[in-house]
Amino acid sequence: MTEARPDRPGTDRQDRRSAPSPGGFPPHRVDGRPGGLSGPVPDLRRIGIAPDHWYPVATSRKVRRNRTFATAFAGQRIALYRGRSGTVHALEDRCAHRQVPLSMGVVEGDILRCCYHAWAYRGDGRISQIPYLPKGCERPPRGVRSYPVREAYGLVFVFPGDPALAEAAAFPRLPEYHSPAHRTMTFSRTVRCHYSFMHENLLDMNHQFLHRSVLGRIRPELLGYETGPRHVEARYLFVPAGGRKDRGAGLLSAEGVGGRDTPDVITIRTEYPYQTLRGVPEGTDLPAFSLWAAYVPEDAEQRLNHAYGLLTIAKPPVPGAMHLAWPLIRRFTERVFAQDRTAVEAEQRAWDEQGEDRNHEVFPLILDLRDVLRSNGVPLRSDVESGCTPCGLATPAHRAGVASGAAAARPAAPAAEGAAE
Repeated sequence: MTEARPDRPGTDRQDRRSAPSPGGFPPHRVDGRPGGLSGPVPDLRRIGIAPDHWYPVATSRKVRRNRTFATAFAGQRIALYRGRSGTVHALEDRCAHRQVPLSMGVVEGDILRCCYHAWAYRGDGRISQIPYLPKGCERPPRGVRSYPVREAYGLVFVFPGDPALAEAAAFPRLPEYHSPAHRTMTFSRTVRCHYSFMHENLLDMNHQFLHRSVLGRIRPELLGYETGPRHVEARYLFVPAGGRKDRGAGLLSAEGVGGRDTPDVITIRTEYPYQTLRGVPEGTDLPAFSLWAAYVPEDAEQRLNHAYGLLTIAKPPVPGAMHLAWPLIRRFTERVFAQDRTAVEAEQRAWDEQGEDRNHEVFPLILDLRDVLRSNGVPLRSDVESGCTPCGLATPAHRAGVASGAAAARPAAPAAEGAAE
């Protein structure tokens, strides 16, 4: 159930043309928790992403038939391979024999053979053959771990958590991807930061000054937001305030179709662990574009994530117009992403240098987002004394500690009153 916040100015469900003043929100401590709450607050950058969800780990075109592809999730090395049948399989990227990466191996039909001693594995991870093993000798009882796999939207998804939960776990639904009235642009980029910085960057649209060279001057106005145990959703009105903007920005928001230069209503939602954005020109009901994104940690410390994005754009009624606009839209989105990446990687460097999160967040929307990410995540291995899995994440028994604020974390450094991020 969604929990609305009517008690806070500017956080109801009715659209507003102006965002509330910061003074209208209840006081928050530097650590981001309401002043009335006590107890330690886990450092969000020490919280790992929960593994019991479907995560993209490659684009489909990278996993070619009869070839392997090396990828990773939170320190778990994964070997993908597409067999003769066209099905993609995902195995732990190590041979059970000498631990040589299976991604260095050879695909034969629908099995994967290690490049070293030619041990062969089926798609379920079981050993199919050990060529030199004499008859009568017992084969090892286990092979390697396999991962549930689903291929959709031009991406390869794996379920890195408990495989028994995979079938019932929610899978992203993107109906517009298959619509002939839309065209989708795929993004796949490595970003050197904790995945939470990515969620904050997209949800907090007050950073448009960063994009002034491509968007001109934009005045984002918070219309309202709502939050629940697993989500935060915010709505902004993007009001143009002059300045020159990239041509691709106008084409993306459908200005090039009708010559409009009207404000856009931007809705961003973190529905753990994914994030979406929809842009609707004011006065219309249909989105001009929508974005689905997932930020997948690659290393065990989760200081590196792979950002996958699907930007679905409504085709204009003029035949061939989208084909002509596509390169301009692509250039615009790449420029915006490059600027965002520069900012979030700088945030990560500051965390690394300080050894803790010292930023002084003042925006209640982001404070609520952090609570959602904390309560749904799991402690990283460095913060847990015992009960860790090999991938650096805590076992489910430790997850309740994160939600209650009981997980170990370094205290935030004192800051001058009124300091802003």
